[in-house]
Amino acid sequence: MQNLTRKQRDVLEFLLQEPPPFAYPPALEELAAAMGMKSRGSLHRLIQGLLAEQLIEPLDRRHPGVRLTDKALALGRNKPEAANALRYVGKIAAGRPIEALEDQRYMTVPDELKTNQPCYVLKVQGDSMVELGILDGDWVVIEQRCHARNGEIVVALVNKSEATLKIIEQYPHEVLLVPANAQMETMRYHPSQVEIQGVLVGQMRSYRPLTLK
Repeated sequence: MQNLTRKQRDVLEFLLQEPPPFAYPPALEELAAAMGMKSRGSLHRLIQGLLAEQLIEPLDRRHPGVRLTDKALALGRNKPEAANALRYVGKIAAGRPIEALEDQRYMTVPDELKTNQPCYVLKVQGDSMVELGILDGDWVVIEQRCHARNGEIVVALVNKSEATLKIIEQYPHEVLLVPANAQMETMRYHPSQVEIQGVLVGQMRSYRPLTLK
């Protein structure tokens, strides 16, 4: 990062912090507000410098928001405190399925909350798992695997496009995705519609007040 100015480094470090400051690639206006910058134009000039160093992906309509490149993410992973980092891949619905969001950031996770197998982190959106203490805004640690025992909490990909966090029950002709909320109904699918993408092994929560947008 020797070619970056101090302000450019500040922007990069802000985007690389753990837990991530945003659950999605932020718009310039959102990033400026979060960093306390009054001028969107000033931030845009800083972003251009990061683009020149190949630390930010080009901004376009198909991929809105400020996205870090693999080069930038490698800088974050090479920090001494990043030894315990897991990939953060976006939001997961604890409610009706939502489209799975894939990000490329990393979060530091204590060894006690993960396993020896590949794991990743998702942020919970929704309240269908509240009766098991999994709340909207929590981060969950997922062991990456394609199988689970009945009764485990899984990341289920439905119809290859929507992901949800639910208790799974599997039968020869039906898969049930069961919420932990008495006010919500069990979702029923043919086994061909559901792919297991991981099993819940850990959970994290922040008690810091959120900034309303």
